Amino acid sequence: MSSQNLTKGQNMKDVPGSVAVIMVPLPAQGHLNQLLELAHLFASYGIPVGSASHNHQAKLRFHVPALKAPSDIRFHDFPTPPFLSPAPNPDSSHKFPSLLLPAFHATSSLRGPIASLIRSLSSELRQVVVVHDSMMASVVQDAASVPNAESYIFHSVSAFALYWYTLEATGMGLPLEEDVDVTELISSKGLPTLLDVFTDEFLKFVASQHEVVEGRYVDLFASATANGTPTKHWAIGSFNPVKVPEKKSRKSAHVFLGWLDKQAPSSVIYVSFGTTTVLSDEQIREIAMGLERSGQKFIWVLREADKADIFSGGVEARKIELPQGFKETVEARDSGVVVRDWAPQLEILGHPATGGFLSHCGWNSCMESISMGVPSLAWPMHSDQPSNAVLITQVLKIGLMVQDCMSQDKVVKSSAIQGAVEALMASEQGDEMRKSAAELGAAVRGSMDEGGVSRVELESFITHISR
Repeated sequence: MSSQNLTKGQNMKDVPGSVAVIMVPLPAQGHLNQLLELAHLFASYGIPVGSASHNHQAKLRFHVPALKAPSDIRFHDFPTPPFLSPAPNPDSSHKFPSLLLPAFHATSSLRGPIASLIRSLSSELRQVVVVHDSMMASVVQDAASVPNAESYIFHSVSAFALYWYTLEATGMGLPLEEDVDVTELISSKGLPTLLDVFTDEFLKFVASQHEVVEGRYVDLFASATANGTPTKHWAIGSFNPVKVPEKKSRKSAHVFLGWLDKQAPSSVIYVSFGTTTVLSDEQIREIAMGLERSGQKFIWVLREADKADIFSGGVEARKIELPQGFKETVEARDSGVVVRDWAPQLEILGHPATGGFLSHCGWNSCMESISMGVPSLAWPMHSDQPSNAVLITQVLKIGLMVQDCMSQDKVVKSSAIQGAVEALMASEQGDEMRKSAAELGAAVRGSMDEGGVSRVELESFITHISR
């Protein structure tokens, strides 16, 4: 592909250039999904993209492709050495998914193959761009030795979370120009420490990677990390498609979507805790009773958390049991659906009948619910989820807190769950939050239109790497 400069009135999608992008994600579902969505966005501008980690899982679970013919995306399947893949432990004292760490450590073997791929492409192209997860820095370190290769760090969490991490890790004070209310949120006891939301072993893994190398919060994060050195940050997103298929063009064959079609607008609460949350049997029973007693319609995705290798056999998965009589009561009332497998979350959140989301507040789930205009009940577990929950409930004010991360050793009782669901789905407060969420969702969707702020930011990065 030959290189050209943009001229006035010229569409970026028509501009070829001898540049290719290599994506290097961390092998965890929330990270894989974001970089695959970003790969589709890059490919829509005619830039060839390669992905180099856990491709089978990423492709299997990818929802509503933004590109009809993603022929510019190539998947490089580099093998990793065998690693342990234990079953999730519902009795673990820490909610962080430590069972994924063997897969993280195994990625160190990818350094050689990725270095070879970079050098091979660099001999054929004017420029090779490596976009890597912030926790895969050591794997791509050899890009620095290739003259026509550049690497960019991809942060899979919110700018709010990054700002919080940076302030705690560096011990820096809060800037004076920051709003007092947000200052109090970050500096108060309300937000847990890094050791509360991550394990010591994981923090050591993160540190090993960096031995090698939202508007206001993007600016604050940039200021907090600058250290006198100019650093360019691009705030790109939402990555997920902001328009889901209408019923007539729907590709999903899930039976429960037909059930959802029959429900009244904004009458159903969607319940899902992501791919890394392990709930105890007791907590699952309390959730079931809380949903049933609330009298609200629901779709509940109830599945075991991911192992390090989701395709490995070995240990038999735990059979998650619901309270006796729950299934029969729900079916008799036609009040809900329990989904035991992977669910098309974006389609559910984008459905007119969905009026709320009981969520762990992973950043993928936050962005999908925000872009679809759906308010949340926040129940954070670990990592960036507590800061995301604060962003949703106290900054954006489009959600309510069910339980904060500091109380994870306590079982949330059915009465509290019932009260939270009723507050969001059947009160004036909930109606106001739905209105606010809808307005914010419209703004996010508009930002991805031609000329929108997020689209401009994406095109700024495309222009930069194609220069």
